Amino acid sequence: MYQSITANDLEQELKVNPRNILDVRDAADFAEGHIPNAINIPINDLPEKYNKLDSEQAYTIICYAGGRSERASQFLAAEGFDVTNVMGGMGAWHGEVSK
Repeated sequence: MYQSITANDLEQELKVNPRNILDVRDAADFAEGHIPNAINIPINDLPEKYNKLDSEQAYTIICYAGGRSERASQFLAAEGFDVTNVMGGMGAWHGEVSK
């Protein structure tokens, strides 16, 4: 089981509480712009690379629209991670972006 948050609510939350952001878009999309300090593990690489994540930390998962992040959230939650899916994804994000 995992929680969900809207992109707008995440933007407000990040102003007061840092979060571990995991962006599951492909590397090219990530390079075009992402939430500052986000880490990138493309969803297709997640089954082989999720062990690089700290299972003691909570992660907020984002993609472009919310579909891939939902699948990643389901996968990571099944592996015992505390995850939150960002509904609307980067397509709904109006906050700061790093490149």
